[in-house]
Amino acid sequence: MAPVITTLLFIVTALAEIVGCYLVYRWWVLSHSVWWLVPAAVSLALFAWLLTLHPAASGRIYAAYAGVYLITALGWLRLVDGQSLQMSDYLGGGLALAGALVIMVGYQAQS
Repeated sequence: MAPVITTLLFIVTALAEIVGCYLVYRWWVLSHSVWWLVPAAVSLALFAWLLTLHPAASGRIYAAYAGVYLITALGWLRLVDGQSLQMSDYLGGGLALAGALVIMVGYQAQS
C-alpha cells in the first residue's frame, strides 16, 4: 500500500477504536443507557475488521499504527473532550509520529 493510503487507514482504524471505547466509557463511567453498547460494539467490530485491511498483521505494522493512534487520541482529547494540549502532549505526539514514520518508511523500503 502507498504510505498515504496506509496512514489514512491507520487514522480510520484509530477513530473506530477510540469511538468504540468512548461509548463504553459513556455507559460504564457516566452511567448512560446500556444502549450505548450497541454502537460501541459496532464501532469495535469495525475496528477489528479494519485491522485485517492493514498491509500485514505484524508487530511492525501495529507498532506504526500505535504512533498514529496516539496522535489521533490526542486530537480526540482536544476536539471532543475539549482539553487543551500541553507541551508534553505535543512532544510525546511528535516523538510517536516520528517513530511511526521511521517504521513505515522502513517497511515500505522492504516491500
